[in-house]
Amino acid sequence: MTKAFASQGDMADKDVTFSEIGEGLWAFTAEGDPNSGVIIGDDSVMIVEAQATPRLARAVIEKVREVTDKPITHLVLTHYHAVRVLGASAYGAGQVIMSEKARSMVAERGQEDWDSEFDRFPRLFQGHEEIPGLTWPTTTFNDRMSVYLGKRRVDLMRLGRAHTAGDIVIYVPDANVMFTGDIIEYHSACYCGDGHFHDWPGTAERIRAFNLDAIAPGRGDALVGRDMVNAGIDSTIDFVRSTYSPAARVALKGGSLKEAWDAVRAECDPKFSDYAIYEHCLPFNVARAYDEALDIDTPRIWTAERDKEMWAALQG
Repeated sequence: MTKAFASQGDMADKDVTFSEIGEGLWAFTAEGDPNSGVIIGDDSVMIVEAQATPRLARAVIEKVREVTDKPITHLVLTHYHAVRVLGASAYGAGQVIMSEKARSMVAERGQEDWDSEFDRFPRLFQGHEEIPGLTWPTTTFNDRMSVYLGKRRVDLMRLGRAHTAGDIVIYVPDANVMFTGDIIEYHSACYCGDGHFHDWPGTAERIRAFNLDAIAPGRGDALVGRDMVNAGIDSTIDFVRSTYSPAARVALKGGSLKEAWDAVRAECDPKFSDYAIYEHCLPFNVARAYDEALDIDTPRIWTAERDKEMWAALQG
């Protein structure tokens, strides 16, 4: 009998941390669960990442109300994944912003991604009955746009493909702080199932070039201070390369997906097995690395059915 995905058995509540990482900038983190960010402007608030459900979004709002009573007017979503976007309705934000590419991915694969992630993450989707449907942006952009929260400028940018083809970062120049979404993680595995391994390290280096004072990553603790920022970028790049290289060697020699899985485990287990969501991410990461090595540039759409087929193949 095929065992369950690691994430299906992860039902324990996570401890939430809400930390100030710059003036009026907060990181909502939860032991490897998806992070959210809070940007407080002169007269309003921007939220970065919605969470998976309105129930989880209200936990973010509760923390926001501990530090400000300003209205939440903007919600920015760094990419299209269900665990990031389906809680959007709880915020009541007048502006919901994505990259144009991320919106196209909602149209192309948003429902399939929702169905897939719902099956894989039972804990995160508790209270899913409140989700009104797919989350669609009110505003999109291609390469860069700026939003003004009063005098506070927030720059939204596409720096390159990484975790998905539509990733954006959110940069607050007056504090030199960036919210990177899942391009950068800290002591949490990168989910690469919809990623672009060849592009990811270069995108991470473009983040490094900002010489940031703090990063709120997609998962894991906030990175405050340049030493921690660089450590987070370094470990992310190492994770991506350590996953891709052994899988690619197997694929290019005509080996099987199971052989690629074994090769990646041999390389990554000693370095990353204690990272949050490592066991959950690994099968999807190997499958995508194997495909990319065979020149499949656009990640194949994950469906609940494909998830199970892949997992069964890896179990032998």
